Parts: sequence; structure tokens; C-alpha cells
Amino acid sequence: MSLGIIVLDFGGQYAHLIANRVRRLNVYAEILPSDTDTDSLAAASGIILSGGPSSVYASDRPPFNSDVMDLGIPILGLCYGHQLLCHHLGGRVEPGELMEFGSANLRVLDASDVFEGLAQEEKIWMSHRDTVAEMPPGFERMGETEGCPIAAMGNEALRIYGMQFHPEVTHTESGMRILDNFLQLCCCERTWTMENFIDESVASLRDQCDGKKVFLFVSGGVDSSVSFLLLNRALGNERVLGLHIDNGLMRKNETAMVEKLMRDSGFNNLRVVDASREFLERLAGVSDPEVKRRHIGDEFINTRDRALEELNLDANEWLLGQGTLYTDAIESGSTEHAETIKTHHNRVAVVERLLAEGKIVEPLSNLYKDEARELGEKLGLPHHLVWRHPFPGPGLAVRVLCSDGIEGADIVCAEKLRKAMEGVGASDFVADILPLRSVGVQGDGRSYAHPVRIALNQSAILSEASFLATEIDWDLLEQISTELTNSIPQVNRVILQLGPEKQIGQKLKQGYLTGDRLDLLREADAIVMDALDRYDLMATVNQMPTVLLPLSSDGFCESIVLRPITTDDFMTARFDRLPGQFLIDVTGHLLALDGIEAVYYDITHKPPGTVEWE
Repeated sequence: MSLGIIVLDFGGQYAHLIANRVRRLNVYAEILPSDTDTDSLAAASGIILSGGPSSVYASDRPPFNSDVMDLGIPILGLCYGHQLLCHHLGGRVEPGELMEFGSANLRVLDASDVFEGLAQEEKIWMSHRDTVAEMPPGFERMGETEGCPIAAMGNEALRIYGMQFHPEVTHTESGMRILDNFLQLCCCERTWTMENFIDESVASLRDQCDGKKVFLFVSGGVDSSVSFLLLNRALGNERVLGLHIDNGLMRKNETAMVEKLMRDSGFNNLRVVDASREFLERLAGVSDPEVKRRHIGDEFINTRDRALEELNLDANEWLLGQGTLYTDAIESGSTEHAETIKTHHNRVAVVERLLAEGKIVEPLSNLYKDEARELGEKLGLPHHLVWRHPFPGPGLAVRVLCSDGIEGADIVCAEKLRKAMEGVGASDFVADILPLRSVGVQGDGRSYAHPVRIALNQSAILSEASFLATEIDWDLLEQISTELTNSIPQVNRVILQLGPEKQIGQKLKQGYLTGDRLDLLREADAIVMDALDRYDLMATVNQMPTVLLPLSSDGFCESIVLRPITTDDFMTARFDRLPGQFLIDVTGHLLALDGIEAVYYDITHKPPGTVEWE
């Protein structure tokens, strides 16, 4: 019997996403270590080699059994996997002259086999530094981009194909067609469904819990809500207790709304606790984003322990439940060979220890956001809960950037920045590198780099308001963002100044997680969420973080960044293109807040920027 598709995991951010997409095409997919022996792979219909953060010529690269390529099974190598095929079959891989992160145009040179049905030019998604410089003997070029001459290659006789880009991400527009073509070549059985997953999950949860009860963290978002419903179905309400924690980092009126939503949706086994004082005391004076995340994760566990004690419950009878998606796990570096992008609150050291001890239940840990939503719909979760905008577990802590006030911009980049702006013909804009940093993901690895701020030349147009009221050239803004983040290693984000109308000189100010700063962001976030609702944009914008930056011209006021994105799975994302009238409205209301002097718009895709700034 065929095993379906085997994905060999080299530590790529998208390794499990490949399996997700294969399952979307109703084919069973399983993920195995990169050095899995050939005996374990012989029954597979096909093999996909994932991406990864390593270089194929590095001494510490993930182990790989090259005998896999002699099995006679169709093989598809993606990104690092593409380079690995080239390296082992006699080609040449070398560092690329140009890094590519985000959108690119693929010119299809051979529209057969895996590229059957594609147009002559296709939008694809790149995330790489190294590149295939010379193909192995017997391979033909199948596609190229401006910065990557061998973006795809294939050997029809061997049924081995390599692609430098990522067909598994939603922003490769014909990616599912490419994967479907590969599955056709593999003659796969199309029998996997979400109903299969529900049945298997219920049985697995009953077996894992084995008479114990589950104390589940419930944020009120889709992930924890779906987990709550699935656990209730598997174990019964009497063996599941939901815990919603007000950590002082919530949105305006969030806890009251979550409690009402849960009650109205039929969840009668939910407890709400206020731990805001404990969280804010622990985060006082902390500026490093990784330290913030670790403190928050630890304090969640402390709050759980206090709740157990207050309820006089035996901790030995209870497992900890979390609505963890695979996105959290892979970004936290929880799989072999993967780099840590950011330590999610549900993957701090104490949680990892509990996982190793078998004391944590995570019903959705192998799923992505789109699958969690589909599962919620299948389970009968109310539509308004399934499609709520995601809100990060650490709450506003990762949207209030903190600083000791002494970070500086990398002035070495100034000349590179000038040349890059000239290269894209951005003469109407001025650009500067900001004296702070944010988290990004580039080439499957973590970056902690500077944003670039771009603003209109004062001579270019009379005001930002008139600029926003006209047809915004989003294509140019995307081109500027892509060029800057690809050509300047010290840069991983680009933000556009929406207001004020004049250019302002800002410096980094000291700022930590205080009640005043959190309240300021709460008000700003409420303005943005209300506007999304009024302009009927809630369904088209998948997430809209509002970020507070300690950037100031007077040492007192601060700045706001709008971060609207569109995505299905949150592994890749595009910055959204919002209407000018919406931006005029929101910018005006934000600048009217006491304490806000500038409003920016994040025009960075993921990669190279993550959805959240920290």
C-alpha cells in the first residue's frame, strides 16, 4: 500500500505547509526527518524535499541519504531541496548575487510535466540566498526569474524536478496547480479529508488523555476556540476546563467580549482570571522581544498553577491544553534543523519541558490557520468565532515596541539605500533607515534588522492627504519595498509615512511596557478596528496589527504603524492595499490622539517581515 507523499524536512519554515497543501489535494502526506533511510521511503508514491535555512555546502548542513534519488520514485525539491538535488546530482550551487525574498515573476520555459497548464509568466514566492548556478547532467531549465536563471529544472526520464521558489505558499498563484501536477505524476490516491482528521483526532485525544482532564488556555481566537470544541467533543465538558487570562495586554474591552462570545456560543466550562498585575510587574523594564516573549510564556504557566490551587484541583489529574498551530512551533525552532524566528509564548522552556513529559495537549499542532478554520466550520463552531481576526497570545506586548533609547541606525547602509531608491525610480520619495529593529524571516532564518521609512518629497506633492486621495501607486510601493529588503541585508521592513504632511526628524526614545503606553495603543487599535468595520474591510483584511513605536521628535510623543496583511495560512503574507479614503480617515483620528505624532503604513510582505513586528 502506498504511503502517499513523504516530505523530508530540512528545517524549512514551510515544511509542514507542503504537507498541508498536499492534504488539500486529498492526498495523505507524512513528514519524516531529512536522513530517513530508503527502506522507510520505498512504498511512497512521491517524495518532496523541503526548504531549509542551511547551505548545501555548509559543514553543519542537515544529513541526507542520497540513495533516495535511486529509488525510482518521483522527487520534487523545493528551495533548499532544489539546491540539494543539484549538489548531489553533479550540478553547482553558489551564493546568489541577489537575495530574493517575496514576490517574483517566473518565466515558464517548459509548460509540460509539473508546469502543465501554466501561463508563460507566473507570480511566485521566493525566499533564498544561495542559487543553482549550473544544472546536473540530463536536466533542462524549466523556469527563470530576473534574479535567478535556474528557478526551475527537471529531468523527465528520472521524474526528478527542482524549484527555487515555493509552490506550497498561497502567494505563488499557480502553486496548487504545480503540486497537483506532481501528484498526478506520482499516481496518488485522493482519499484524505478533514472528516478523516476529526475522527482520528478524537480517537487520538482520548488515547493521549487516558482518563485525565485538560486545562485549556482560551484566548477567544479561532485556534483556542476550535481546540476547546474538539476537546469537549472528545472528552466531554466535565473533563475540560477553559481558562481565559486577562494579562493586561489585551485589546480594549477584549476580555469582556471574549467571555460573552464563549457563553453565547455554548461554552459553559470557561473560567476567567485577572492576572494583569503579575504580567506587567514581570515585564517592567524589559525591551528585548525574545525576553518579553519568554516572560509572558512563563507567566501563563504560573497563572495556570495559581488557578489550579485556587480551585483546589489536583495538578496530577490535569494536562495543559493549548491551541498551538504549526506556525507557532516552526517559528519557535521546535523542529530539527529549523531556526528560531521568535519564541512563541506557547513554546518557552517550561512548556517544552512539559511537552517532553507528555503533560501538554495540542489538538491543532500539525495544522495551519486555514485548516483550523475549516475544522471549526466542520465542528459547527459559530461563524463569527471561526473568522475573527487573529490576536497574538502575548497580546499587545509584541505590538508595543520597547527601547532603552540607545539603538542606532546602521549608517553604512545609507549609500546602498540611495542607490536602491534610484534603481526603482523612486524620485518622489525620500528614505532613511530608522534607529530601531524588528523581527523578520529571510531565507528560512531569523533576522533582527532595521526598517526603512519612506516619505514623499515636499516638492513632489502638496500633502499626504492629496496623495492618499488620488490613485495610490501600490505597485511602485511594492517594488520599492522588495528592492530595499532584497538589496540591503541590514533591512527587513519598509514603512510609508501617512502623516503628518511634513517630513519630521525623529529619534528613538526610551519606552517600556507601561500602563500608559498600553492604553495609548489600545485606543489606537480601537480606532483602526472600528474603521475596518465601518469601511466593510474586516472580511478582506486577514489581520491588522497596530504597532506603537518609541520614535519621537520631542521625546514625548510616539508613532503608530498600520500593518494590514492578506494571507490564508500566515506562513507567507502580502501587505494589503487599503483605500485612500480609509487611510485619510484613520490617519486623522490617530494623529488626534494625545501622544501620537506620526502614522506609518507597513508595505512589507512576509518574508522578509513577519506579521508581527516582534
